[in-house]
Amino acid sequence: MEDRQKMVLFEETPIPKAVMTMAVPTIISSLVMVIYNLADTYFVGMVNDPVQNAAVALAGPVLLAFNAVNNLFGIGSSSMMSRALGSKDYDTVYRSSSFGFYCALLSGALFSLLYTVFREPLLILLGSDNVTVAATGEYLKWTVTFGAIPAILNVVMAYLVRAEGSSLHASIGTMSGCLLNIVLDPIFILPWGFHMGAAGAGFATFLSNCVACLYFLIFLVVKRGKTYVCIRPSMMRLPWATIANICSVGIPASIQNLLNVTGMTVLNNFTSAYGSDAVAAMGIAQKINMVPMYIAMGLSQGIMPLVSYNYASGNTKRMKKTVIFSGKISISFLMLVTFCYYVGSDFFIRMFMNNDQIVAYGSRFLHGLCLALPFLCMDFLAVGIFQACGMGSKSLIFAILRKIVLEIPALYLLNALFPLYGLAFSQFIAEVVLAIAAVVVLLKMFRQLEQKTSVSSKT
Repeated sequence: MEDRQKMVLFEETPIPKAVMTMAVPTIISSLVMVIYNLADTYFVGMVNDPVQNAAVALAGPVLLAFNAVNNLFGIGSSSMMSRALGSKDYDTVYRSSSFGFYCALLSGALFSLLYTVFREPLLILLGSDNVTVAATGEYLKWTVTFGAIPAILNVVMAYLVRAEGSSLHASIGTMSGCLLNIVLDPIFILPWGFHMGAAGAGFATFLSNCVACLYFLIFLVVKRGKTYVCIRPSMMRLPWATIANICSVGIPASIQNLLNVTGMTVLNNFTSAYGSDAVAAMGIAQKINMVPMYIAMGLSQGIMPLVSYNYASGNTKRMKKTVIFSGKISISFLMLVTFCYYVGSDFFIRMFMNNDQIVAYGSRFLHGLCLALPFLCMDFLAVGIFQACGMGSKSLIFAILRKIVLEIPALYLLNALFPLYGLAFSQFIAEVVLAIAAVVVLLKMFRQLEQKTSVSSKT
C-alpha cells in the first residue's frame, strides 16, 4: 500500500506547513499530557497536605522509567518505520510496527510484575520515609501494578501511528486519555468526591490510559488496509539486522530515560533531606517547568518522521531546512517562557499550593530550572535528529554527558556550595554545555551529508 497523500507531506509540502502539520498536533498532545501531569499536582495540592504532594513527586522517577520502554520500542520502531517508508520498503514498515507493539505489551507486563515483587525496597530507594511511604505506595499501585501495560502501550502506539504521518490521530489518542484524566482527578482526589488523595490521582491515570489504548485499537480497526501500522502477531518476526537497527536507536533512547530517572532520584533524595515541604515545592516547580519542556519535546518528536524520511531518501536540503525552521521557533518560544517564569515565579507556584513556605522554596527552585530552557531545546532537537537518522550512538553520548558527566556531579557540588537552592541550577549547567555540543555536532553532520549528496549526484 502506498498512500500518496502522506508521500506529498514528506516530499513536497512547503517546510513551514509540513513542520506545522506534523509538529502542532504533537505539541498540543504533549501540552495536554503535561497539563494532566500538572492536574495531579494541582488537585492533590487542593487537599493541602504536603505528604500527598510529596508522594506524587517521589513516584515521578518510576513513571519516568516507563519512558525507557516507550523510547526503546516507540522511538526505535517508529524511526525504522519512517526510514523504511523513505526507502519504499513497506514490508519492513509493517513488521517494525508489529514488533514495537508486542514488545511494548510484554514489557508493560514485566514492569508491573517487577514493581509488585520489589515494592518495599523500591519505595525506600525513591526517597520515601515513614511519613510518605503509604501515600506513595498507593499512588504507584494504580499507576504501575495495574497501570503499567496501558501506560506504556498507548504511548508506543502513538509513536507508531505518528511514524506514518498520521500525527493528528496520534495526538487525539494521547489527548483522549489526558483530558479524561483531568476530568476524573477531582472526582477521585478531593473531599467532595471519593477523597482518595494521591491514590485517587493514580486511579484516574490508570482509567485514562486504558481509554487511550482503546482509541488506538479502534483506529487500527477502522483504518484497516489504509494504515502502515500492523499489529498482526505473524508480522512480528524481523531479520536480525532490522531488529539491531531498531535497538541501535531504541536502546540509547531507553538508556537516556533511565539516566533521567537516576538524576531525578538523586535530586529527590537530596531534597527529601530538607523535609516534605521542600520535596513538594521541588515537585511543583519541576512540573511547572515541564510545560515548556514538553512543548520543545513535542516539536522535536513531531518532526522526526519528516527528518527520518528525507534522510533515508537522500533529500539532505529538505531535512536541513526542517531542522533550522524548527530550531528558530523553539528557541524564540523558550526564551519568552524563561522570562515569564523568572519574573512571575511566586505566582506560578502559588497556583498549585497556597502555602508560604512552599511558595518560598518553589519560587527559588523555578528560577534555577527555567534558566536551562533555551539551551535545552537545542539538546532535544539534536537528540531527536540523531534518533530519526538511526544514529543511536550519538544520542547515547549526549545522554551520558547530560546526566553522568554534568548534571549529577553538579547536584553534589551545588548542594555542597549552596545547600538545597543550588540543586535547581544543575540542569542549567548541563544544558549550556550540551547546547554548544549540539550545534557543533549538527553542523558537522550536515556538512558530511551535503558532501555525500554532492558526490552521489556527480557519479
